[in-house]
Amino acid sequence: MTPIPVTVLTGYLGAGKTTLLNRILSEDHGKRYAVIVNEFGEIGIDNDLVVGADEEVFEMNNGCVCCTVRGDLIRVLQGLMKRQASAARGFDAIIIETTGLADPGPVAQTFFVDDDVKAKTRLDSVTTVVDAKHILGALGHSREAREQIAFADQIVLNKTDLVSPEELAEVEVRLRRLNPLASIHRAQRSNVALDAVLGRGGFDLARITALEPEFLNPAHGQPGHVHDDHCDHDGHDHEHHDHVHDDDIKGVALRVGRPLDANKVSRWLNELLAAKGPDILRAKGILDVAGEDRRLVFQAVHMILEGDFQRPWSDKDARESRMVFIGRDLDEAALRSGFEACQA
Repeated sequence: MTPIPVTVLTGYLGAGKTTLLNRILSEDHGKRYAVIVNEFGEIGIDNDLVVGADEEVFEMNNGCVCCTVRGDLIRVLQGLMKRQASAARGFDAIIIETTGLADPGPVAQTFFVDDDVKAKTRLDSVTTVVDAKHILGALGHSREAREQIAFADQIVLNKTDLVSPEELAEVEVRLRRLNPLASIHRAQRSNVALDAVLGRGGFDLARITALEPEFLNPAHGQPGHVHDDHCDHDGHDHEHHDHVHDDDIKGVALRVGRPLDANKVSRWLNELLAAKGPDILRAKGILDVAGEDRRLVFQAVHMILEGDFQRPWSDKDARESRMVFIGRDLDEAALRSGFEACQA
């Protein structure tokens, strides 16, 4: 059985998650989605995802399936898999819509810690919808808003018609500071192209390397930003010096030119995540290991680490090791020295 892709749809209160979800359920795309939604209002959930009042699966208006189930997320997913196995025609993907105050971390972790869920499903992406008009205010007082952005592998920057180009550029710089990894899709009324956000493989180890064009590329207006044909701006960097945001969450990008010792880097990463795992929300890396022709690709969610050797290095590759950590109160100097100490 091919693992079913799962999209976790998150975003702060009023960002436009439900608008995007309704588009997914109503557009004529020919696919069927099982949707797990939280129907208990805006309640923050830490370890369990409470997802509704009735244990029902029912058809939506375009053949999608909506599942509103009370109970633990793992049990819900296992029930869906049983229905999938017995159905004449199953569903193509699962979408989990969290509440506006939910931390997406425990949801994402579910797909790495439960063997049954891991065997039958595949976390495709954490997609965060952001309200361009109000996000800067929310970031100032809401840890949840910051963590939702930090966890994302893609961001739908919604309501862009409600802000000026200068305000939009400032929002994007702030988002990039919180999360240098996520791709940003500008939208109005959540009108992002669905094939741009669904089935993208942002959490798929084999496809992390597809993110390379923007991997470690600083934000617009930041030193070192590389302009390319995909940049949606007027060709000018916008720098904002009038105030500095002191976010507790930030991204730290590291790069090492010499090959790494496999044992050293494995030990360092495991010790780092054991000590700082609760504060490290996300980490990704593409590593050049001494004596190995293939690229070692890894990612981490809090203390959970997975990695694998992917395709061989090619002549076109810049053969070096790169990683990004996104987390709370990260010590950039300590991370850099620890990474550099792993060189062979």
